Amino acid sequence: MHKLKLTILFAVLQTLLYAQMGTINGKIWDTGNKPVEGAIISLLRTQDSSFVKTAISENNGAFELLQIKPGDFFLAITCTGFAPYSSARIQLTLENLQIPPIQLSESTQQLKEVTVVARKPFVEKKIDRTIINPDALISNAGANSLEVLEKAPGIQVNPDGIISLKGKQGVAVFIDDKPTYLSDADLANYLRSLPAGTIQTIEIMTNPPAKYDAAGNAGVINIKIKKTKAEGFNGGVSVGYGQGFYARSNNNVNFNYRVNKVNFFTNAGWIMNNSYQDLTIWRRYFDGQGALNSAFTQQSYIKKQNQAANLRLGMDYYISDKTVVGLVFSGARNPSRKEITNNARITDANGVLTALNEAQCPSDLLWKNGNANLNFSHQFDSKGKSLSANFDYLNYRSTLTQSLTSEVFNPVKESLGRSILDSSLPSDIDIQSAKVDYTHPMKKGGTVELGAKSSWVNTSNIADFYDVVNNENIPNYAFSNNFKYRENINAAYLNANKSIKKWTFQAGLRLENTSIEGNQLGNVQVKDSVFTRDYNSLFPTFYAEHPLDTGGLHVLGFSYGRRIDRPDYMSMNPFTYPMDRFTLYGGNPFLRPTFSNNFELSHTYKNMLTTTLQLSVAKDIINETIEQRNNIFYSRPGNIGEQLSYGISINGAIPIKKWWTFQIYSELMHNDFESELYGQTLKNKGTYWYVQPTCMFQINSKWNAELGGVYQTRIYSGQFVLIPVGNIRAAVACKILKDKGTIKLNVSDLFYTNQPGGDIKGLGNSAANWYSLLDTRVATMTFSYRFSKGQTLRARQSGGAESEQKRVRT
Repeated sequence: MHKLKLTILFAVLQTLLYAQMGTINGKIWDTGNKPVEGAIISLLRTQDSSFVKTAISENNGAFELLQIKPGDFFLAITCTGFAPYSSARIQLTLENLQIPPIQLSESTQQLKEVTVVARKPFVEKKIDRTIINPDALISNAGANSLEVLEKAPGIQVNPDGIISLKGKQGVAVFIDDKPTYLSDADLANYLRSLPAGTIQTIEIMTNPPAKYDAAGNAGVINIKIKKTKAEGFNGGVSVGYGQGFYARSNNNVNFNYRVNKVNFFTNAGWIMNNSYQDLTIWRRYFDGQGALNSAFTQQSYIKKQNQAANLRLGMDYYISDKTVVGLVFSGARNPSRKEITNNARITDANGVLTALNEAQCPSDLLWKNGNANLNFSHQFDSKGKSLSANFDYLNYRSTLTQSLTSEVFNPVKESLGRSILDSSLPSDIDIQSAKVDYTHPMKKGGTVELGAKSSWVNTSNIADFYDVVNNENIPNYAFSNNFKYRENINAAYLNANKSIKKWTFQAGLRLENTSIEGNQLGNVQVKDSVFTRDYNSLFPTFYAEHPLDTGGLHVLGFSYGRRIDRPDYMSMNPFTYPMDRFTLYGGNPFLRPTFSNNFELSHTYKNMLTTTLQLSVAKDIINETIEQRNNIFYSRPGNIGEQLSYGISINGAIPIKKWWTFQIYSELMHNDFESELYGQTLKNKGTYWYVQPTCMFQINSKWNAELGGVYQTRIYSGQFVLIPVGNIRAAVACKILKDKGTIKLNVSDLFYTNQPGGDIKGLGNSAANWYSLLDTRVATMTFSYRFSKGQTLRARQSGGAESEQKRVRT
């Protein structure tokens, strides 16, 4: 492993003697001096009009063409609703070139459908993040957001919906730059309710800039929701049906109406997702000399029925050419049902059956959320000086009712006892936040950003358990509890970036103060308990990028960031409740936050293939832990002393033929966990390989296809060792209705191989492993249609696009 690192490093350093390249920067405006977003800028050689490079303008109209060899060029610019533009001759030397603002004129006639479209790649690389364009993969049609994340490079999702990034848990998920503030289970439910068709882009940041919350040991995943900005009435609709063992459906619609100073926009979606999990658990118990005492085998069939509806409504009002006020409301309603049937066999040391246990546990969950955002942005000038503010209120509510019926039998199936435990578990989370951001461009190039944020969180979790005896509910005070939690985080940040000759630098520093208080209200059996904490933390970030030659073949990058992963609110609730007769789940009020230091050194070849060396050192890792006591397994979150992770990853898109693009992501990582856990030393370490290849075929102007898959070897995480899994998927798409409609067919897990399992380590005088069969092979058909009346309704071009990226950020 060390030899591989040194070989790559020496190969990169050998190119340091190469000369520098040039950069072309500019901005695009309309006739009203408003920024134009989404314009396609093509750089062509003056001599023969040959293509060199392309870029797409950002929401402030800015674009940047990097790693350009000196020469004579011109720009060709196209954008929907505007007339094509060709620039005069541009002469690029070894210096960076800032060209004057380019003004596009509105098109005077209705444009026909474009025959040749500049398609965004599936993966784009920037200095501080990787950007994923989900629409580039046909197989994302008819999927939900959690399934889209599974196909993103470096992201893994386990059967419980827990997200890992490059082999590390503790990922912070944002929606439109706004933290979700949800536990792993609630976040998984929310992402399953969000159709893939509503996603514009996914930003993956292993070392996020200082303006983002420092939460997330493994980094930040920022999901950007689609929002049309074109004039007039525009939108799209998508309907889909999928069939695995059970049926699924995924549907969404989005539209906007923009005229003069007002822009209305909306997204709505509805999904149905029915599936199953066939889970087998094996446990073995030993005496002090290691001899087998008894064994336990349990088979659980879990049928899941899930529906979800979500709605997002918003309005922007352009007070002036430079000032915009916006209001956004969003919400979701997610009713679901889970039916669990357990059958357990208990045997002695000789394998002779000693007892049977049968249990049924139906549960109904209603999960709802509502969010409101008021935002303001002002652009002081055309150079990028801006001020924005956001005020947010979020509420999440859930009600879970379940009934656990358990019956024990002797080997000849005679009943030895029957119990019924009913429960009601309502939960309420209220979040308020306020944030202000200021951006100031420097006279000699570069930008300084600074801002501040405060957030207030209040949660209430009630667990009412009842033993049902002779049809009467008797309170069970051992399991019942009422937990209240308050948290206040105040933060301030400073971030700056600047290009110095052929170097590009970005550095930031974030200060966060955290104050928390947890209170478990007692009952007749359990005493009250209270805990409080208050701490300050600094989180530096640094990025550097350096082109190594004049032809744009090699670019070297470096990044560093310090992160924190705080326990979610439910994890700190000091309660215990039964998952079944043999497994109890509990919270842990003594959880400490995880702090990590993350380093990355990358090399990009031809802006096409990026190789990254990475190192992460984390302390007090928060992970699920398992304790075995008196043959009962206790599952609770805990701190695992230290995690050391290092490895190499490759990410690229390689054009094999004009009609065939090969997208590849692969990582080779080593994880090393070491901790004192439940009175014993845990050492769990190993190296794993993960590969995700995708072939995209452009058959003709109407048809395209996709063939891809995933494979991972054994993974080591905390107390767990996960078995190798993989899958292959295929998809095809066809444009219809004058290219305004698209029909897509995709099949996931063709050979039904994505079935997880694993072993549990550090259990004292016991051992355990599990295996799951999931409803992973699904055929999905979708139809999507887009419409636009923008040209006939155009009144004037409105601006304020600088605020789009920050609209609902907390």
